[in-house]
Amino acid sequence: MNIFTVNTDCLSKTKTILNITLKNHKLTATINHRGAELISLKDNDQRDYIWNGNPEFWGKHSPVLFPIVGTLKNNSFHYENQEYHLSRHGFARDMDFELVESTAEKAVFLLSHNSETLKNYPFEFQLQLIYTLEETKLSISYHVFNAGTNTMPFSIGAHPAFALPESFESYEIEFDQNEALQYHLLENDLISNETKILNTQDKKLPLDYTLFELDALIFKTIQSKNLTILENKKPILKVEYEDFPSLGIWTKKAAPFICIEPWFGYSDVLESTGDLLLKEGIQILEPNATFQSIFSIKIL
Repeated sequence: MNIFTVNTDCLSKTKTILNITLKNHKLTATINHRGAELISLKDNDQRDYIWNGNPEFWGKHSPVLFPIVGTLKNNSFHYENQEYHLSRHGFARDMDFELVESTAEKAVFLLSHNSETLKNYPFEFQLQLIYTLEETKLSISYHVFNAGTNTMPFSIGAHPAFALPESFESYEIEFDQNEALQYHLLENDLISNETKILNTQDKKLPLDYTLFELDALIFKTIQSKNLTILENKKPILKVEYEDFPSLGIWTKKAAPFICIEPWFGYSDVLESTGDLLLKEGIQILEPNATFQSIFSIKIL
């Protein structure tokens, strides 16, 4: 089955729609065509669990990171003896996606390569984001299709920011595994060789802004495949990311949100040669092949 088939029966003047809303008897989700970005996830009490995008702190909500995650060394890579440039986290988050399917509880967005993307990323691709409401859970599925004739290196990741209306210290993150949480420090937005161990208490990490004084916590590999956010000791939300190997956790000083970021890939390491095919954490997709992954946000 071709997962990129357009369901035209579900469309209605999609080019004029800026946002689309999904709704069931438990949740309401709103997604913007720009970046196919989740901008709101509300329960029946109208509590919005997604950060509102106040640019005073950070003007995004939940961008998709593609075709890279993080930062390239010198914001560039080389492929077949030619140099290309990509800004942090890639271009997908700033492009308009096409709505190709829409029902009350599901929306499918599509981004395809074009003459502009090929200037900075010389690969023919189709990227599909599928949002599905299921009771108190929103699932976000990524499908990447290599439409070209060469193997395609890429990274992809999520960057949801969750609103924290209480004081930052009122929150904890609970990991599902009892593990030594080793994270890498960043140096000029690149991953250094310096690591630290994150100290948890009964698998819980009390939130404190000092954790992020040196930017994000970067876990190249992590055993925990779901994280729970607790508010005043009460679980409120769970992020599940079973097949994602890497994770970032990030906020900004005094910002009332926390980002839980499942990734396939991460920023260049300091020793990076710039060869995209050899980039640490890169995914390699054969021609006519499809990559699929899924993560979910569950309101507790």
